[in-house]
Amino acid sequence: MANAVKEAWKAGKAVVNGWLAIPNAFSAEMYSKCGWDSVTVDMQHGVQDYLSCVACFQGIQPSGAVPMVRVPWNEPGIVGKVLDAGAMGVICPMVNTAAEARALVQYSKYPPAGTRSNGPIRAGAYGSSGNYQKTANDEILVIPMIETKTAIENIKEILDVPGIDGIYVGPSDLSFSYGKEPKLDVEDPEILAIYDMLLAETGKRGIAAGLHNGSPAYANKMIQKGFKLVTIANEVGLMCQAATAAVKAARGG
Repeated sequence: MANAVKEAWKAGKAVVNGWLAIPNAFSAEMYSKCGWDSVTVDMQHGVQDYLSCVACFQGIQPSGAVPMVRVPWNEPGIVGKVLDAGAMGVICPMVNTAAEARALVQYSKYPPAGTRSNGPIRAGAYGSSGNYQKTANDEILVIPMIETKTAIENIKEILDVPGIDGIYVGPSDLSFSYGKEPKLDVEDPEILAIYDMLLAETGKRGIAAGLHNGSPAYANKMIQKGFKLVTIANEVGLMCQAATAAVKAARGG
């Protein structure tokens, strides 16, 4: 099955990505029908585990949104399991060196490009029987997170690792790493200059740059800036924002 996010990037388009912290198939199903190009299950900072990730994938599937995962860490066990479950993209936190980026690629791809073990227990549901292993290396997105000063210092070497499809910027940790307030919709000139550098370096290599955002307006601003994947908060944040506004309106506030 062709990866619609990868196809959009090839066409020069940006994608809008949803983010799931709630470990529930029903909420994933409803949320995924809201028009997202892709939806990512957050196994790092959400309250998801492997079984809830699979359940969320089952909820996402009818919508046609591309299912992705942010894994909790850069290690082969969980990377292989989420791919076997049907993830079409792996976002990996705290990738700080080229060696760590190479390891992520190895964990994500079948031989000879990598060392992923064969056993796509659910992933085969996304394609014709017997064809998954033939297309997985080409269709699955490998996306290291760039969120520390160390990663910025090593960015050219990281981006030169074969098999990297995109990067995903974590603004809070990146700001924290530079001694600044951790926040999403950054306006700090130093961090914005880093964004410009990342866009320039990824652009040279035909690699997509993604960013986590706190609001739709900022996400749109970042698309205009050149980011090719933007996430807006997560479903918990959006739900609470809507609920807060509803309560305020009901009270006449």
